[in-house]
Amino acid sequence: MNTIPSTTLLTGWHGRADALAIDGRAFIDGRRSAAKEGAVRSVTSPIDGRVLADLAACGAADVDRAVAAARRAFPAWSRRGAEGRKNLLLALAALLEQHSDELALLESMDSGKPILQTTTVDVPGAISTLRWYAEAADKQSGELPAVPPGATALVTREPLGVVAAIVPWNFPLEIAVWKLAPALAAGNTLVLKPAEQTSLSVLRLAELAAEAGLPDGVLNIVTGTGRDVGAALAHHMDVDALAFTGSTAVSRTLLEASGRSNLKRLSLEAGGKSSNIIFADTADLATAAAKAAFGAFYNQGQVCSANSRILVQRSVHDEFASLLAEAAAAYAPADPLAGLEGNGALISSAHADDVERWIVRGRTEGEVLFGGVRRDICGSDAYLEPTLLGGLPADHDVHREEIFGPVAVLHPFDAEEEAVALANDTDYGLAASVWTSDLSRAHRVAGELLAGTVSVNTVDALGNTTPFGGFKQSGFGRDLSLHAFDNYTAPKTTWIQFG
Repeated sequence: MNTIPSTTLLTGWHGRADALAIDGRAFIDGRRSAAKEGAVRSVTSPIDGRVLADLAACGAADVDRAVAAARRAFPAWSRRGAEGRKNLLLALAALLEQHSDELALLESMDSGKPILQTTTVDVPGAISTLRWYAEAADKQSGELPAVPPGATALVTREPLGVVAAIVPWNFPLEIAVWKLAPALAAGNTLVLKPAEQTSLSVLRLAELAAEAGLPDGVLNIVTGTGRDVGAALAHHMDVDALAFTGSTAVSRTLLEASGRSNLKRLSLEAGGKSSNIIFADTADLATAAAKAAFGAFYNQGQVCSANSRILVQRSVHDEFASLLAEAAAAYAPADPLAGLEGNGALISSAHADDVERWIVRGRTEGEVLFGGVRRDICGSDAYLEPTLLGGLPADHDVHREEIFGPVAVLHPFDAEEEAVALANDTDYGLAASVWTSDLSRAHRVAGELLAGTVSVNTVDALGNTTPFGGFKQSGFGRDLSLHAFDNYTAPKTTWIQFG
């Protein structure tokens, strides 16, 4: 069990990290469980390279055990009633709040995120979403559609059964809650595969769920690789639905697996390459630049909806570039456990290598306008300065491929039509931003952009009440809002004939 002894509270976050005792076993049928074959994989922190835990390296047999447990638990959980599920999820949210510092530290150590972000954004965000869906559980209603005389029809929303969820490493706890909260609130049971790089906070959540009173088998966490655990879930004949956040390439394999198995319901939030359009009539360029830096570099740029293509009207291009360079300084990498502003480590040194290769290409084929330097902090080289590339044609790979690091590309445009065409010239359709003081232009451009979320005079706007997801190769289905229940329920008609 993970604990932070009270004697470490005066030693700062580094001291607390040293005192962590972490259990890396999976969580199946209400208890911690080693992989059936006994295999483990060492998990290291990108912050400083320390070994955090021996994580259970599960396989198909462990997936079978977890799915069987979820199937056994489903009838009682689905019949428990919305109010009963609501109360248990609220109890879990309260426990997460009590253990928020511990969860934030696990999240930081596992992912490289700054502790300032995990304590103020990631963990509070997960708790807020869990509470929101708990409160929504008993506020869903059915329909009484019009039918011919002599009959009554009821349309109810029914849970699908056993849901599998596969979540990424960039927001481990939050995105896990985006899936598990509506799925459980609707009456499904769940088998969740966290990213192999970042499983620890979700495993701790499962322990707290048992403490809150969730029945055995309702929530199961199976750790391991996509090849071993993800594929087994995707092909499993007793999984009724699968919710995924990750790459477009993996989304395609999940579509194929669904077709080859039991046609399980899929909701896929895949990749993105989002644009941020800055018009010359923007009221406050400095604010736009500050938000653009956030949209491109927050979380080390490891955000599926990162506004990494920055399109600026030519008449303000140079002024905006200068303002953006100033704003980017707030995202310089620093010791993630120091409690300071700035970025943390990328998820691994290997991933930093991949991102750095894009910077090298940008420098060779265009220019680096600022940043581009790799840093060694806390004995790890997984840190990169926020970087802006320029001088690259609109059809260059940097404009088209998801880099998933603190790298953005700046490109000028002249006319509104050109900006819209550039923004839409991508395989993805997850998000976009528009900056203008012209309300008519804001509505017009937002209507023409092919994106699931268009943020006007801000970037990457989202909340519990609004759906999040994309078009084109960014996938289908929606997280957040009441629309997320559509991923985990289906309408059922009961027709009663009286004569």
